[in-house]
Amino acid sequence: MREGSLKGKVSVPSSKSYTHRGLICAALAEGRSRILSPLNSDDTDATAEILGKLGVEITRDGTTWEVAGGELWEPVEALNCRESGTTLRIATALCTLVEGRCTLTGEPSLMRRPMGPLIDGLNQLGASCTVSEDSSQIVVDGGALKGGIAEIRGDVSSQFVSAILLVAPRTQEGATLKLTTPLESRPYVRMTMEAQRAFGVEVQAAEGMEEFRVESQRYRPAEYGVEGDWSSAAYLIAGGALTGTVELHGLRTKSSQADAAMVDALRMMGADISTRDGSIAVGSDRLRGIIFDVSDCPDLFPILSALCAAAEGDSVIKGIRRLRLKESDRVAAMAEGLERMGVETSEDENRFIIKGSNPKGGTVDPHGDHRIAMAFGVLGLAAEGETTILDGECVSKSFPGFWGALEDLGADLRREDVE
Repeated sequence: MREGSLKGKVSVPSSKSYTHRGLICAALAEGRSRILSPLNSDDTDATAEILGKLGVEITRDGTTWEVAGGELWEPVEALNCRESGTTLRIATALCTLVEGRCTLTGEPSLMRRPMGPLIDGLNQLGASCTVSEDSSQIVVDGGALKGGIAEIRGDVSSQFVSAILLVAPRTQEGATLKLTTPLESRPYVRMTMEAQRAFGVEVQAAEGMEEFRVESQRYRPAEYGVEGDWSSAAYLIAGGALTGTVELHGLRTKSSQADAAMVDALRMMGADISTRDGSIAVGSDRLRGIIFDVSDCPDLFPILSALCAAAEGDSVIKGIRRLRLKESDRVAAMAEGLERMGVETSEDENRFIIKGSNPKGGTVDPHGDHRIAMAFGVLGLAAEGETTILDGECVSKSFPGFWGALEDLGADLRREDVE
């Protein structure tokens, strides 16, 4: 990839997070539901494949998936979550409702990610979940989930909270979930509750989201539309802010998605950005360093780091502690890649400091992390000289069309390393 500018209009892909949630709610609803405009990606395919092994029939017809949900069956083989953290966490909870034994596995990097609070919470509600000694498998002996009260941490992963909330309506007695530490990434839990509401389920949340109460109730079949993905859009928006003029379509500006905060971050940096419902336009301008907290929007960390690398002055990105537990250690991966491009960084436990400069082209290893690859793909547009992204095909985890979208907007790419 060479230094260059972007110009044009592009439609963003559908939301990965909402696709996951729509599939799970439809699987738990007795009858046929329709998921409109779902995202086809490695992660959502992993969820759909697991649901199929649990007896849920999913028919894909163009931009609509029809899901025949209700009864879940004991699988005849292990459930492979591939590299999807959302799939692993939600599927573990889902398996507590299956009469029989389920074994969940995935790539080694996935199985090393934290699971303890979720396992503890489900077991407090009457489940039987265990982790193998080498952490390569999770075994769930499911059946009727009793319910009751569960207490877990809220500052490790919001996916633990979402997973428990998704199965709580199917408990015999209903469930109360109490968080012993403040909830981080709150918008993702709001997204879960939105999806549940679309399928007829109500969750009562305390104002500070430190406690949730869910009565025993039934999911109802629904027609569920998936909105555009702010997480993917953030990279294209950043490309426009760095190098050109980009107009994106298919976004809901009042979305609950955490990564809609990208607009606030860019405005703080001085970008030329305007929004209207369904679209966003951004043009390049001289960006300035910022102080920004990503506790509620951790997926923005890689692309914000890339933007700050090309901005004037120092930037501080706070709330990074949990980012060491993602597909890669994202803090270490960004620091390594930025150093290769001549950008100085420093860090402590919960802050990443970037000295804005004029990035130089370099060879970057994203360590198999889709968001790292996309962040350096965007930064390469503003860097002096040529930038090479190794293992660029890892973007298929969430945004299979990323490199094609950049090309459509005028980026000068050679695809040998990304196909």
